[in-house]
Formats: sequence, C-alpha cells, structure tokens
Amino acid sequence: MAGALAVGHPRCILISRALRVRHLSVWSSIWTETGSSTKTTTSSSSKSSSTSSSKAEHKKLTNRLSAVVDAVNERKLPAELRGRGNAIRSETDIANVVEQRIWHSMEEGHFENLPGKGKPLNLDTNPHVDPAEDMLYRILSRNGCAPEWVELNKEIRSNISEWRLALQKAWTSKVVQEGSHWEQESERLKALMRDINGKVLRYNLMVPFGRQIFGLKWEKEIDKLQ
Repeated sequence: MAGALAVGHPRCILISRALRVRHLSVWSSIWTETGSSTKTTTSSSSKSSSTSSSKAEHKKLTNRLSAVVDAVNERKLPAELRGRGNAIRSETDIANVVEQRIWHSMEEGHFENLPGKGKPLNLDTNPHVDPAEDMLYRILSRNGCAPEWVELNKEIRSNISEWRLALQKAWTSKVVQEGSHWEQESERLKALMRDINGKVLRYNLMVPFGRQIFGLKWEKEIDKLQ
C-alpha cells in the first residue's frame, strides 16, 4: 500500500510491542477471572496471594505500556529535543529548533538555487485567503475600485488628522487665553471623537483579520499635548 511504513520500521516495532502488551494485559485479566471462578475450594490466604500477584502483574504491564507510549512520543520530536526525560518541551522550543535548521541551511547555501530565483513574484492570487474573497478583490482591482474597508480606512485617517489639528489649536488657545472657550470646544471635540470611534468600530468589523486599528482616547490625546 502506498505511503505505508515498512514492517521493520522502528515506529511499527514500537506500535507492535504496544499492541502485544495490551493483548497480554487483556488475556492476563481474563485468565485471572477464569482461574478465580474455577478455584472455588482454595483457602482465603491463597486467594489473597493470587490477588496481590495479579495486581503486581497488572502494574508491571501498565509500566511497560507507558514506556512504549513515551518512546513513540519521543520519536515524534526533533532530534535536538530528544533524550530529556520528563522535561517539558513547549512550542517555543520546537520553533527555535526550526529557526536554527533554517539558518544552518542558509549558511550552507541550500537556498541559493531555488526555482524562480531572480524572477518577480506572482501576486495575482493570494493562497492565504478564501478563494471567493480573493476573486472579489481581483474584480474590484480590475475595475479600478477598492474594497469598502480600504476607503473607510482613508476616511478615518483623514478625520483623525483633522481632529488632532483642531484639538491642538483649541489647547493652544486655552493656554494663551486661559481657557476662555475651552469647555465648549472640548465638548465639540469629544462629540467628533465619538463619531470617529464609531467609524473605527465599523471598520474593525469588516476588515480582514490582523488589520484592525485603535480608536481615539481623550485622556491619551490630552497627555500628548501637556
């Protein structure tokens, strides 16, 4: 069968041993139950001894099976992380091993003569997005249009820039004229800020994952001016 492991493969050997231990455990329990049902005339001391022996055998088989499972899991790890006993291996450890292997391959020149080297990238399609969504974006691009979230992003950035200029002007007027119209102007700017944050919320709900932006915070903007 295509893709099947060879019979002598170490993983196959470990799996076979695990199955063998499991079969031994099952037959041992069956044998124990059968033996206990037929020997109805044995004394209480012999029954106690048989039960103790059965528990010891079961514990021994369990330990063997656990060792086999640990060995199988050990073989799934990169060679750099094997042989550490019960040490905890995180995803960061595996990522570090991958990065080290990439750097070693780069130093040895394994990435020098890859197919397509020196040629422009094909950016007609994006393999990381939904095919239907990618098709819609390409149709918009061919017709000189942009997605709604792109246009909304431009609008938000323009609004934020104008709002900050107005805030800076009002703050300067407050400092020079000792806050003659600051209360009214601050209320107007806070209302505009709420409108901008509403657009930011709508933008974050429609934009692709990872492109979300933060809204305005009054205290933070004031701290920048002080």
